[in-house]
Amino acid sequence: MSDAGAENLREILRQIEKATKAAGRAPASVRLIAISKTFGADEIAPVLDAGQRLFGENRVQEAKAKWPGLRERYQGIELHLVGPLQTNKVKEALSVFDAIHSLDRPKLAAELAKEIQKAGKSPLLFVQVNTGAEPQKAGVLPENADAFIKECRETYSLEIAGLMCIPPADEAPAPHFALTKKIAERNGLTLLSMGMSADFESAINLGATHVRVGSAIFGSRPKIV
Repeated sequence: MSDAGAENLREILRQIEKATKAAGRAPASVRLIAISKTFGADEIAPVLDAGQRLFGENRVQEAKAKWPGLRERYQGIELHLVGPLQTNKVKEALSVFDAIHSLDRPKLAAELAKEIQKAGKSPLLFVQVNTGAEPQKAGVLPENADAFIKECRETYSLEIAGLMCIPPADEAPAPHFALTKKIAERNGLTLLSMGMSADFESAINLGATHVRVGSAIFGSRPKIV
């Protein structure tokens, strides 16, 4: 696994560089988030050894359990929460994560504002947009995104850095990436968290600044019983 994870990382970085050049962009304009959810420290360490420092997790408790030890061993780790965030986990999330990609409702915005003020520092905040209007998926609907971003800024004094989307699995991703970019541009947002293992090249072509790649680096996820 160790050699495979490191080699997979190098291959993904090569593909990102190729995609950015094809899009007429600088390779440094795209950051790779290695999605390490469900993988243990032993599986993550080889990817850290290969130089990767930006990782994404879906759950606060899982991240709290496995990353403190890794942070003691490796300098410069940056952790992003890419899964849904419950309001009762906000304080813990702020103690672990450097960015949150799943801001999607006023109640969460209010709790983040309260805890950010207490902590005296804010993570990078992305508003999640449910571009496919999928009922089972988190995220603000595209038609409500402008108003929600304005509410985050004006009512809760939150600094919004960008948008995140997860296109429907059974649809072409490009229109969803294009829609997310359009919403970001009209709201003056520069960061776009979009694109995963199967579609990050399309996302880069449409302006992604952060791509979230897990299985293409770590392999198939362990089945959770």
